[in-house]
Amino acid sequence: MRALIRSLIAEAVGTFALVFAGCGAIMVDAKTHALGHLGVAFSFGLVIMVMIYALGHISGAHFNAAVTFAFAMTRHFPWPRVAAYWAAQLTGALVGAALLRLSLGDVAHVGATLPSGSQGQSFLWELVLSFFLMLVVMAVATDTRAVGEGAAIAIGGTIALDALFGGPISGASMNPIRSLAPALVSGDFHALWLYLLAPIAGTTLAGLAYQLLREEPRPAG
Repeated sequence: MRALIRSLIAEAVGTFALVFAGCGAIMVDAKTHALGHLGVAFSFGLVIMVMIYALGHISGAHFNAAVTFAFAMTRHFPWPRVAAYWAAQLTGALVGAALLRLSLGDVAHVGATLPSGSQGQSFLWELVLSFFLMLVVMAVATDTRAVGEGAAIAIGGTIALDALFGGPISGASMNPIRSLAPALVSGDFHALWLYLLAPIAGTTLAGLAYQLLREEPRPAG
């Protein structure tokens, strides 16, 4: 029980950091224009990288409801703990979004993810971006043949890459909790459904795909 409590606290802290730094970067750039798109993208990637290094050994560093779901789907995480992880992630994200709203006001919808084009277009992009992210997560977190020491860099780099080219189209959320918390705090629920469903669909497909890819050929004879 103590180990689970520590894991839940780590998930809450890590998701808090993700929202406060990532969504905070969006808000700071909207106010000051000091970061630019490149700065915002790297803020998301870097905060995940440092939080994996800081807390990955405690909770597994999901910080993402879609990642937790995909791990459970592929039997790398127990289903009974999924709801607890989601609750911890949402708690941390809500605290982060609330502090941003309190300190900076309702700037850029508290960093909410919003589509630049049609919702169908953003759904497709979020699904693909989430697929890329989970494919990397599965490789470095579940496969002993991958280089585990660089997991944080690989995952943070994937998030930054996705945000660099996908952010202008869909916002590059890849994370239902990261989108839900700013929406709840700002009151802007536009297109929220796609940011809840597309990442889960994308990570699930990636998890299943990697399970298929990782099968090693049996020795002859």
